Formats: sequence, C-alpha cells, structure tokens
Amino acid sequence: MSQHARPQGDDASYRGIWRLTWPQMLMMVFHFLIGFTDVWVAGRIQPEVQAAIGLVSQCLFFLLVVAVAGANAGVAAISQALGAGLLPRARRYAGMVLAGGCTVGVGIMLLGLATIEPFLRLLQVPEPIMPVASYFWKVYLLGLPANYLFTITGAVFRARKRMIAPLVSMVVVCIVNAGATLGFGLGLWGLPAYGYAGVAWATFVAIMIGAALNVGMLVRDRELLQRASFPPLRWMRRGAPYLIRVAAPAAGLQIMWNLGYLVLFSITASLPAGSVAALAGMTAGMRVESFIFLPALAFNMTASVLVGHLLGAGRKPEAFRVSLRLLGVGCASMSVFAVLLWPWTSDIAAWLAPEPAVAVQVVSYLRYNLVSIPFTVASMTLGGVMTGAGATLYSFLVYGSATWFVRLPLAWVMGHVVWRDAAGIFLAMFVSQVFQSSVMLWLFCTRDWSRFSMIRRNGRKAAPQGAASHDRQ
Repeated sequence: MSQHARPQGDDASYRGIWRLTWPQMLMMVFHFLIGFTDVWVAGRIQPEVQAAIGLVSQCLFFLLVVAVAGANAGVAAISQALGAGLLPRARRYAGMVLAGGCTVGVGIMLLGLATIEPFLRLLQVPEPIMPVASYFWKVYLLGLPANYLFTITGAVFRARKRMIAPLVSMVVVCIVNAGATLGFGLGLWGLPAYGYAGVAWATFVAIMIGAALNVGMLVRDRELLQRASFPPLRWMRRGAPYLIRVAAPAAGLQIMWNLGYLVLFSITASLPAGSVAALAGMTAGMRVESFIFLPALAFNMTASVLVGHLLGAGRKPEAFRVSLRLLGVGCASMSVFAVLLWPWTSDIAAWLAPEPAVAVQVVSYLRYNLVSIPFTVASMTLGGVMTGAGATLYSFLVYGSATWFVRLPLAWVMGHVVWRDAAGIFLAMFVSQVFQSSVMLWLFCTRDWSRFSMIRRNGRKAAPQGAASHDRQ
C-alpha cells in the first residue's frame, strides 16, 4: 500500500502520530545545525563576519516569508485534496505552489540584486562590516530561488505524509554545508581557506543540492509532480484564491511576529538599568529556546498534515480527536523535558555567557520560558491544526493580538515602570503565551474552524468555486 493510501485511522493513532513526528523533529535539529555551523565558523574568522552573517540571515528570513506562507497553503490544499481522494486536484495544487514559489523567488532575487547597496544603507549597516554584508547578501540572493524551491518541495512531501524524503535532503544539506563551510571557510582538511566567501558559497551550494534532490525525488515518485501537475490558466484562476486565502494571513503572521521581536529588543535595549546585560542574556536565551522548541515545531507540522487529510475526507470529529491527542502528547512530553532541564539552567547560562551579569539574565529568561512550555506548545500545535484546516486567519488574529496588544505593552509597563528590569519583559512574554494558547484553545473548542477547508459537505467533495469541474481535465 502506498504511503498516501494508508488508512487515516492508522496515522491518527498515537503510533501514527509518532511515525509522522519523529522525522520532522530530526529535520528541525539539522535545520538548526545549518545556521549554527555558519555562525560558529564566522565567529572564528572575524567578529565582523559573524555580525554580518547575523544581519543578513535575519533579512533573508523576511524574504522567505512568502515561501513559508506558500508552503503552509500548499500543505492545507494538497493534504485536503488527498484526504478527499482527489489526486488530480492535489497534483495541480502541488504544481501551482511550486511554480508560484519559483516565480516569486526569481522576482525577489532580481529586485534584490538591483538594490543591494541602497538596501544595506537603509538598514544602517556599519561601514566596517559593509563589504562583508554586501557579499553575503549577494550570494544569499542568488540562492533565493533554490531556497524557495527547497522549502516548498519539502512541504509537498509532508502533505503526502512522506516525511523521510525531506529528512534525507535536510541531512544532505546539513552535511554538505558543514563540510564546505569548515573546509573552505577555515581551511580544514587541506582545503583552501576562502574565509567569509567560503562560508557564503558553501551555503549556496548546499541549498542548491537540497533543492535539486527534493525535485529529483518528487519526479521519481511520479505521484504529485508530473506534466499534468501544471494546470491550465483557467483552473489556476479558480484554484488560486484558496491558496491566497491561506497564505496571506500566514505571511502576515510571520511579518508581525518578527517585527514584534524587533520592538521587544528595542524595549529591552532601553531598560532603565542593566540593558546591555539584559539584551545579551535575551539573545543567548533565545538560542537555547529555539533549540528547545524544535519538537514543538514538529508537532505543529504533524497537526497540519493530519488535520488536512482528515478534513479533506470529511472526518471532522476525527480531526478534532487527533488534535486533542497531539495537544496531550506535545504538552505532556515537553513539560517533562522542561522539568528535567530546570536544574541545568545555571550551567547552560554559564556555558553561553561567562559574564556573571549576563548569565543571571540567561537563567531568568530560560526559567520563564520553561514555565511557559505547556502554553507555547499548545499554541504551536493548535496553529498547526489551523494551518491544516486553512484557518490561518485565526492564527494571524490571535498571535498578532498576543504580540502587539499583550506582550509589547506589558513588557514596556513591567520593564520600564513597575519592575524596571528584564524580569518584567520576560514575565510579559510568559503572560502573552498564556493568553495566546487560551484564546487558540477557545477558538478550537467553540468555533467551526473546519469551514475554512475544502471538506466534503452533504456527501459531496467541496472545491474552490468552479475548480471541481476541471479536476479531471
């Protein structure tokens, strides 16, 4: 039996959830290692190189917002179509997100290449790192279409419940990137040391190989990527609105979330006392936090795939039940992990920040975030549920409100007026997570979030208006 044809109930069991989740956990770990390797090697070349790569990596993330949003929309549309047994529709949505991603990636690349210096000047990049930042930005822009393709092809595999294929390509990218970065960046193993240029091109080559590998596996699979996957313009006009309805709030969410973090950094940097230590402690703590929550991201992606398939098959009660299972497993397992990690927060802080004042802030940051783990995991898992249902509008409204109407105002009041230190900001982050998860759970339990999906209704398979008649053309 092919993987996409596996009975839905099997994948919705606890064993099925684990089978879909563990490859994504490993995928997130290797994705983390790619960025960690680049930063680590850059720091051993020159501090200016490390500063430049941190800056351009953050800028690259904003350019990838469209790719991530398109991937989320693709998971929703493709998984729902497969759940409904509509393979032709799934193929066409796969072709649309791939073609659209490549087109947008190339367009942004060309625009970026034409505006490198004005863009970096707008960011007020310091002159000492301007040449390095300009070089990295140019190479990253050249690799942007491949980055889009790599992201979206991985989502297509996940929508089909094929988790091993994107895991294999992520491992390959990680190994190639690490080997080339260490070899051509630092000159290890007798290879020529090209410094920051070696680091930049190592990442470029690795992501090109990953994108090519994903496309090759999709072509070989012959299920979703073939000539019939690229629909006629008439079908695209009818099918594209659903992708846009899912992708637009997802992109808006990513933009608002990251802008919120920039404002949070500004609030921290302007604290009445100890702002430098607080900022350094928050930065170091976020590194650890990003690693801790990798499993939660895996639960998020598993939820989107399973809910999409079940809603596509018209099985909303089972989609509700599997969402509760994911919530229970995710919150329980991550809470146990938080309890086990709690005694080690001081040791982790000392390893990350030898300066005692900074280490104190790292410990404070980590402990507030460990206490918030059940709430954070719950909101992330429910965010995956909403993505699978196509209800990204709910996530956009809740996450945006939690950030801009709870976290940031409370951070300023607690950090600048009441407690007048970083602990007030960390408390605001905790409160916003409680608010966010509570509202998401309320929406999940009381609102018909399945109405955003293309589910079976009255015995018929729902489709984008006018597209159903073209599914078999």
